[in-house]
Amino acid sequence: MDYVYVTKENIEQEHICCAISSNSDEQVRSKKDWLTDRFEDGLVFIKSVLRGKCFIEYIPAKNAWIPIDADNYMYIDCLWVSGSLKGHGYSNELLNMCIEDSQKKGMDGICILSTKKKMPYLADPKFLAYKGFKVCDEASNGIQLWHLSFKDSVLPKFKSCSKDCHISESGFVLYYTNQCPFNAKYVPIVEQVAKEHNISFKVIHLDTKEKAQNAPTPITTYALFYNGEYVTNDVMNEKKFLKLLSNLGL
Repeated sequence: MDYVYVTKENIEQEHICCAISSNSDEQVRSKKDWLTDRFEDGLVFIKSVLRGKCFIEYIPAKNAWIPIDADNYMYIDCLWVSGSLKGHGYSNELLNMCIEDSQKKGMDGICILSTKKKMPYLADPKFLAYKGFKVCDEASNGIQLWHLSFKDSVLPKFKSCSKDCHISESGFVLYYTNQCPFNAKYVPIVEQVAKEHNISFKVIHLDTKEKAQNAPTPITTYALFYNGEYVTNDVMNEKKFLKLLSNLGL
């Protein structure tokens, strides 16, 4: 497989894999703007030359948009291979490229979010274990921080603000960033559905690194709470949200 490094210079010409291709689409525009601003923080985005979801996105953990302490570690925002591109070893290739790059940059290791069982938008724990990753911390909602260390060092951990995954506000509260392109489309849709059903729904857009690094949730890309308790990281569309309301008896 041949790969492309997406940079400030070529991002407008490249398909970013996890949304539709038109730069005028709100999802694509949101993601590309977010990526462009992160390149100066050391973000690396590598994608397949083939059209489809096959890419890895990583950044020095000190600049990652999640509440972790991971001195001199690299953090993987997303490793995603799906559809017809699965089963060809591309996940291995992409991860190995990240490992090699991180070692060349003198990092102590790599960390990434996952769970005991595979969940939407999170790395497959079986794959991580196969590649030598181990769990180094876990929040109360089951979100785990995994690490692959290259040398003896202080292991990454969640900041205390995110460990118990509880907030004081009632109703629905959604924390999200523009790292996921789907948020640009679906967050307003779910807000409107909530309004139509007279459901309390507050949105907190984590639009700076500082806000994300001090959030009350270990996963900041999308974290939905209800009456103070963490509910899901699965990006809600109208159908999913209505099903959730039904399950909650609302």
